[in-house]
Amino acid sequence: MRWTPGGRSRNLEDRRGSGFGRGAAGMGIGGTVILLVLSLIFGTDLTQLGGAGAGTAVESQGDVPVQESPEEARMVEFVSFVLDSAQSHWARVLPQATGQQYRDAQLVLFRNVVQSGCGTAQSAMGPFYCPLDEKLYIDLGFYDDLQRRFGAPGDFAQAYVLAHEIGHHVQHVLGIDSQVRQAQQGNPGQANQFSVLLELQADCLAGVWGHAASQGTTPILEAGDVEEGLNAAAAIGDDRLQRQAGGGVNPEGFTHGSSAQRVEWFRRGLQSGDPNACDTFGQARR
Repeated sequence: MRWTPGGRSRNLEDRRGSGFGRGAAGMGIGGTVILLVLSLIFGTDLTQLGGAGAGTAVESQGDVPVQESPEEARMVEFVSFVLDSAQSHWARVLPQATGQQYRDAQLVLFRNVVQSGCGTAQSAMGPFYCPLDEKLYIDLGFYDDLQRRFGAPGDFAQAYVLAHEIGHHVQHVLGIDSQVRQAQQGNPGQANQFSVLLELQADCLAGVWGHAASQGTTPILEAGDVEEGLNAAAAIGDDRLQRQAGGGVNPEGFTHGSSAQRVEWFRRGLQSGDPNACDTFGQARR
């Protein structure tokens, strides 16, 4: 990706120096899958099921500067760039496509454990969006997992993850997530299916931004970036995660969609650049 280091977004909230004692121990792929079922759609704190263990002590909140490596400082600038690029795009496009004004989300950086508007969250959950406080949360250590554990290297793979969470904010602005919660409550037997449709739509919305990033006189995307994003979408498909967890594939347990589904909908957004092409719910009714 072509991006310019040197700035931090005004929508960035840095809590890496906030302490909750010691960080939680890793939970493994299986635990991650279970916690990701939340996506914090329900505003329910289930992270305590993961338990806490020995980890790296973090500083209490105050005026003490955050200790970071040069690599981490550059990553902060990178996520700031992606955040501002994606949100500027949605501020332009959403009113035209839907008649709804976009409002910015905040991105919270944390280490190990964080208190969100949706409850206590741990790094093992991966990046997430909380609709109750309209904030995205990420422990930058997730990007190491994305490359080493999930086999999805590259800066656009990292950007895709953040753009997906911003897609959840777009859904919240449009009221889609609340409609999904009502549908899940009215039909609990199809709760997972509704969750999959919501996640696939967020993938497609991430692709819509990716399309814009590839256009213009000075496109952000470079050769190979699209493949990085598609690889990341495939790497975190429910079927692949279930296999990595050591079990068989159980489609009834999907909450985010299979690798093929995630790639399909991300590609649809990349190719169309149109948020109206991301109606996963309408497609399911056909």
